[in-house]
Amino acid sequence: MSNVAGAPGTAEKSDGAAAKRGSEALHYARRNPKLLIGLGIVLGLLLLGIIAPFFVDHDPNEYIGPQGQAPDGEYWMGTTSFGQDIWAQFVYGLRATFLIGIFGGGVAFVIGTAVGFVAGYKGGIIDEILNMLTNVVLVLPALVVLIVVTAYLEVRGLFVQGVFIGLTSWPWAARAVRSQALSLANRDYVDLARLSGRRTWKIITSEIAPNMSSYLVMSFILLFGGAILIAAGLDFIGLGPSNGVSLGLMLESAVGWGALQRGMWWWFIPPGLGITVIVASLYILNVGLDEVFNPKLREL
Repeated sequence: MSNVAGAPGTAEKSDGAAAKRGSEALHYARRNPKLLIGLGIVLGLLLLGIIAPFFVDHDPNEYIGPQGQAPDGEYWMGTTSFGQDIWAQFVYGLRATFLIGIFGGGVAFVIGTAVGFVAGYKGGIIDEILNMLTNVVLVLPALVVLIVVTAYLEVRGLFVQGVFIGLTSWPWAARAVRSQALSLANRDYVDLARLSGRRTWKIITSEIAPNMSSYLVMSFILLFGGAILIAAGLDFIGLGPSNGVSLGLMLESAVGWGALQRGMWWWFIPPGLGITVIVASLYILNVGLDEVFNPKLREL
């Protein structure tokens, strides 16, 4: 009887501790320059990629201006050697970059966390099977597989590219989540939930996952940035979307048509700088979050 009577009090204490941790994390988040700078740059570029295309009145691949025009008042980022507006290509490319990050990182995150949670919570033979599957995918040469698969696809779009990137990028997240879930699965509050007859997914989503929320957020950010880099690499070797534009395809086109040799810096610097700034900002954001959630890393 004493255990039953004490359960609500324990739950209230747990909720109070969680609220205190959340308030403390928010306090440090507002004062962490790395987090604020990284988040500000990412959100700024995201808004630019969402809003700016609505103010472009022509297709980004349309030949609308003088060939090889340097940046001026009419063409903010100049034109390609074919007369395409680089500003239009850049803002549409930003949108494509964030979409591929969401698709690829999202697919990898969902698969990785699901496999990691089940393996860590269930243990036993299920853990061994999922661990073996994770190791098999982990040792596959992911980039080679992606190159072969995308090379034979007749139509390559952002969604298809993102799905295939996600299907090859989840193992490290699964292993990391498994190790965390394994340590939490034997806690008293998890045992209590298990004895009360709650379903596995209910226990995972309500008892284990909330205690890993900060770790899960940082994992998604890393997967997001990784998907962007992989997609840029595929685009650069000509295996990007069949139709449309991306920052990687802009680089591939600039290099392929000798922009560097011809001194057309306005053609290759914007997409290269865009990819670099996005990935670097995500890294800075992740470092800032790590400092916020880890008291040992907080700067006094």
